Amino acid sequence: MAAAWWWAVPLGVASVGGGLLHLFHRRLRVSLAAPRVAVTGTLEAHGVTGETLLFPTRRGRRLTGWWLPGGGRGTVVITHGWGANRELMLPLARPLQAAGWNVLLFDARNHGDSDADSFSSMPRFAEDTEAALAWLRSRPGMAEAPVALLGHSVGAAAVLLAASRRDDIGAVVSLSAFAHPDGMMRRWLTEKGLPFFPLGWYVLRYVERVIGHRFDAIAPVNTLPRVRCPVLLVHGRDDRVIPPSDAERLYASRGETPTRLHLLPGDHDLSQHIEGELPELLGFLAEALAETTVESA
Repeated sequence: MAAAWWWAVPLGVASVGGGLLHLFHRRLRVSLAAPRVAVTGTLEAHGVTGETLLFPTRRGRRLTGWWLPGGGRGTVVITHGWGANRELMLPLARPLQAAGWNVLLFDARNHGDSDADSFSSMPRFAEDTEAALAWLRSRPGMAEAPVALLGHSVGAAAVLLAASRRDDIGAVVSLSAFAHPDGMMRRWLTEKGLPFFPLGWYVLRYVERVIGHRFDAIAPVNTLPRVRCPVLLVHGRDDRVIPPSDAERLYASRGETPTRLHLLPGDHDLSQHIEGELPELLGFLAEALAETTVESA
């Protein structure tokens, strides 16, 4: 019944008028909105040393974050995925801090404790990542310090987009990234039982108009080749949200960007398996940021 309802809306526009189309757009926005998952624990409750932050992002909004001081190795900025929050990234942040890295975690707009905005999108995740970098670079001694970006899922696509625009990033770690927004949207349409022609095509064009970006311009397969630092692509072999073939397609698109692909056991979340991969992750960061330090010396 749901699929039939959606299908009827565009077909009825010609006979009923723009009001029905407005209803369709509103239903679409609700269906695509990210769920807001509350941050339930403090750093103290998690046994983690750090401080809570508030810093500005685009459109006059503020983001909430955590700063976890580690040592002199550099800083890793972590961007969570769709419907997640900074607290859910602590399983990665803790070992990074213990290994001597500063860690900056934050909630994207419409997530966790950060301000609401009109909608969420991967480009807005990238904007929020850059807002976190602006806060970091403004701290004493951090203007030129080594920095790595780490993101999960939509956050992974966002850090690739952010890194493709900058020359001050030493490394990027992408966990469970999709290759192209078009593929993600087509999978979503299939889950909803919606045919691609003509309804799905219209939905994709409408989303592009709302977010203000063509999918091709922000697709990781097109931003990865523009990244000027080493990139580690990590993906679960059992990922049913974003298939591992997306990671292989990403790797094939790398161009001259120094990129490693690591497929590991696990699904989209990776939290149950990432602990065993920490030596490789830490080794990659140490090697990549050491090279950055030498080049800037």
